[in-house]
Amino acid sequence: MGFRIETEHLNGIKVIIPDIYSDARGFFMESFRADQFSKLGLPIEFLQENHSCSAKGVLRGLHFQWDAPMGKLLRVIHGEALLVEVDIRPDSPTLGKWCTIELSRENRRLVWVPPGFANGFLARTDQMEIQYKCTAIYNPATESGIRWDDPSIGIEWGISNPILSDKDRNAQTLSEWLSKPESTSFRIQQ
Repeated sequence: MGFRIETEHLNGIKVIIPDIYSDARGFFMESFRADQFSKLGLPIEFLQENHSCSAKGVLRGLHFQWDAPMGKLLRVIHGEALLVEVDIRPDSPTLGKWCTIELSRENRRLVWVPPGFANGFLARTDQMEIQYKCTAIYNPATESGIRWDDPSIGIEWGISNPILSDKDRNAQTLSEWLSKPESTSFRIQQ
């Protein structure tokens, strides 16, 4: 059993492919294994795990937490999602850049997102379910977001009228975030 890094994006995001064993009965895979993750330079200490279900067209994000900075290991267990990550680290050469990664039950990819990225996803199928392990405990006092349609970023979501929470609809722009002293909480992790 093992894992391999398929691709890397924006100086920190890693798409991970697990070994999958399939036969007529179904499949088996490990979604986390400390010894294998350690060999790949991935974190092995997670403090919280979340499970979210969304209807088709729901867009959640772009979320982040600055105290304690939170990294996430994500995977879709039902349906399909478009994962979007935006680099919000002020010292990063890819500050304000974004990437998209398709996650689905079928492709069984895992994505490691280190602290310093605003994370969002669009449910492309009904009842899309995503699970993610976090390197920090959720702290609502130090959690925030960036507008999904911030024109200075220009994310191509493939949808013009997603289903949003009020919080996400009214989120700040990247430039508003970068003007705050808290934005210096994120540094590039080597």
